[in-house]
Amino acid sequence: MIVCSCNVLTDHDVRSAVTATDEVARSAKQVYGCLGCSAECGRCARTIKKIITEALGACARECCEGCPHTAAHAAVEGIGADIAA
Repeated sequence: MIVCSCNVLTDHDVRSAVTATDEVARSAKQVYGCLGCSAECGRCARTIKKIITEALGACARECCEGCPHTAAHAAVEGIGADIAA
C-alpha cells in the first residue's frame, strides 16, 4: 500500500527502513532519511509513525516503559493504551 504519494513510499518501504538499520528509526523524519527523501506535504507522517510502532512491536513498548512522556504521546497520536501499558 502506498503511504506517501509525494515520494511513492509503500508500507513495505517504511517497515524495511525501520528494521534494516542498527539505529532504529523512530520518527517519520528518520524514516525519510533512511530512504533518501524528505517529507513534502506531511500528510503521511501519522501513518508512518503507526507503521513504525507496529514494526517495532514489543521493542517499542519496552523502550517506552516508564517514560513519563509515553502516555502524552499516545494520547496525542491516537495510539492505543497498549503502548503506554
